[in-house]
Amino acid sequence: MTSSTLDHAIVPPAPHAHAGVPLPALRSTRGGLQLVQVHDDLARVTRPGGEIVGYVERFDDPQGDRYRAKRFLPRQRRFVEIGEFWSRDDATDCFRFA
Repeated sequence: MTSSTLDHAIVPPAPHAHAGVPLPALRSTRGGLQLVQVHDDLARVTRPGGEIVGYVERFDDPQGDRYRAKRFLPRQRRFVEIGEFWSRDDATDCFRFA
């Protein structure tokens, strides 16, 4: 089975690469936006109606985990980086204000 055929809402993500770091919930809501965990380091951000707003991507930094927010521009069919943050919550919040 290829990764494109997996239903990420049913199949739990693989164990996190960083021992002792709790896995994020498969689905969570923050400020009216829903986050759906795609894999360990990537969450899709959607509006309540299902419209994709962007992604929050976790990446390693020498000082710890960082989170990159990327907004989806549907007319241009591309993503634009809108910032890097020290917390997933801050990266998610930027979609409400950017």
